[in-house]
Amino acid sequence: MLAKQIIQTNFPIIQLNDKVIVALRILDDFDIQHLPIISEDKFVGIISKDDLLDADENNIIATLQNYFNTAFVKTEEYFLSAIKLAAQYQLSAIAVVNEQIELQGIIPLNELVNATALYLSCNEPGGMIILETEKRHFSFGEISRLIETNDSYITQLNTYVEQDTGLFIVTIKVNTIEISDIVATLQRYDYTIRYYFGEEQYNNELKENLNQLMFYINM
Repeated sequence: MLAKQIIQTNFPIIQLNDKVIVALRILDDFDIQHLPIISEDKFVGIISKDDLLDADENNIIATLQNYFNTAFVKTEEYFLSAIKLAAQYQLSAIAVVNEQIELQGIIPLNELVNATALYLSCNEPGGMIILETEKRHFSFGEISRLIETNDSYITQLNTYVEQDTGLFIVTIKVNTIEISDIVATLQRYDYTIRYYFGEEQYNNELKENLNQLMFYINM
């Protein structure tokens, strides 16, 4: 998913020669925390509401250039670049520019959340398994093979190195809700399971037995 696919083009903007009070009114009217600033269609930065509130409302925006955040993504960049900037600078909106650094629109934080949910297949049913391993021992092929032996497959896999321990943390989403057999298989191959979210097979059997019991009681 590219940045240009999730931008908003009708987001409010301000010019360098606009007054601080104008920018604050726009922020209040749209209930937002950041505003992109342009000069002759060129993107020059984003200003936060906090910085505007600390300024003289009769000053023009150009006097606050030391507070501008100049981070942006280009239209052809992957949306994860925008997420990185939002997290790095605590921005509620990321500017999107073309090759000439002309502002094309912005990506608000809620759109980044929606894109991330789609990227992670959050709306798709399935179980989640989080395991830890040494980075040198990580093998996508082996993990995939072990999961497939249980008539399941991986729909999403993400990894990161845990700073405190140096362990390689692997988050796996599979296409099935019942994951007890998958967890048991991974454990047999010495994978340490931190957490898992799904349904245990015995829980489903217990539910079925209970339903049958209630059926006979009500006869």
